[in-house]
Amino acid sequence: MDNPLDSSMAEEIKEALENNDQALAASRIQKYLEKVNNIPLNIAITGESGSGKSSFVNAFRGIDNMDEGAAPTGCAETTMEVKDYHHPNYPNVTIWDLPGIGTTNFPADKYLRHVGFEKFDLFVIISDTRLRENDVKLALEIRKMGKKFYFVRSKIDNDLRARKRRRNFNEETTLAQIRKNCIQGLQKQGVESPQVFLLSSFDLHLHDFPLLHETLEKELPAHKRDVLLLAMPNISLEIINKKREAFQSKIHFHAIQSAAGAVVSVPGFSVALDAGLMVTVVKKYRDGFGLDNESLQRLSDSTGVPLKDLMAVIKSPLALEPVSTELILMLLTQCEAFATLMATGKVVRFIPVLGTMVAATRSFQVTQKALNTFLDMLAEDAQRVFEKALSHIANGIATVVEK
Repeated sequence: MDNPLDSSMAEEIKEALENNDQALAASRIQKYLEKVNNIPLNIAITGESGSGKSSFVNAFRGIDNMDEGAAPTGCAETTMEVKDYHHPNYPNVTIWDLPGIGTTNFPADKYLRHVGFEKFDLFVIISDTRLRENDVKLALEIRKMGKKFYFVRSKIDNDLRARKRRRNFNEETTLAQIRKNCIQGLQKQGVESPQVFLLSSFDLHLHDFPLLHETLEKELPAHKRDVLLLAMPNISLEIINKKREAFQSKIHFHAIQSAAGAVVSVPGFSVALDAGLMVTVVKKYRDGFGLDNESLQRLSDSTGVPLKDLMAVIKSPLALEPVSTELILMLLTQCEAFATLMATGKVVRFIPVLGTMVAATRSFQVTQKALNTFLDMLAEDAQRVFEKALSHIANGIATVVEK
């Protein structure tokens, strides 16, 4: 099934809306959203000893190698058995650290059965030098079994640092040569049209990690693309904007739910909302953008930017204070645009939902406008935090170069 909102589920929601049964529509929507929020994504990371597998596992989850719950790293092979690491904010996303095929006594085909290849959505094969014979055998066996695999050439920062000492060093030329060497090596060993991604787990915003994400996003089944997107660290403004679009696509569903479960009256206005639902949704926005306290602390630890400096660029109280019903209602009553909307008379506007025209009550409209506004506030905060961290890293690099 390419989409969790399959035809039968869509028809159930549509029928309830056409019958003006908001309670039933809200119940069906809740079922759909629960299904979406629990779609599993399993990514297998493998490679030979010392290739940087565990550092990649940690970086992908947005945590430092020294953080609690991090995959252990070291020069010696630290992964002897299959080990699962859940994303800190999205437990349905699991990164699996597999033992290097060179550390086992299994040939490639038996190795895949040993690690339980059926449960993985895709494989990332990592090497810190050239991709070796075992890596290629594994890739060919993965392809034979109908799974996707991606070659990653890791520790590119080490290569660039070493080659900067050479005369006439050019970073772009160096990276192109490393990529060419890897591709030619794979082609000689029988891999057709290989694609190699160059990256450093310590600087995911550099080199090919954005391209790796873009490739995974295109090649995953449609219903798993947003799962990957929301679990991604904020390595670019494009990722942040895509997250915003993914969240925004579900706001009309939340507005229907809020209108059906409207039990909290907004002080001073004759309109009721499901404020508890709004709190839950806004918390998802905050956590998805990495603006919760734990994510900000991890970002501080990994980039060296003091936590107080990251907090200083955040403007929205939704990221600075605990998200509560009281905070949501306060923001609604203090914003002139919301006050005007809540004070208007009977609403007769209709909106399309799943091809059906649905009456937009004041509760619906206020919830829709509020969630869009809150989403924008948090997305802008995420952009400011990203730019602050990026400028700190850039300044650090410039200082090292000057020395």
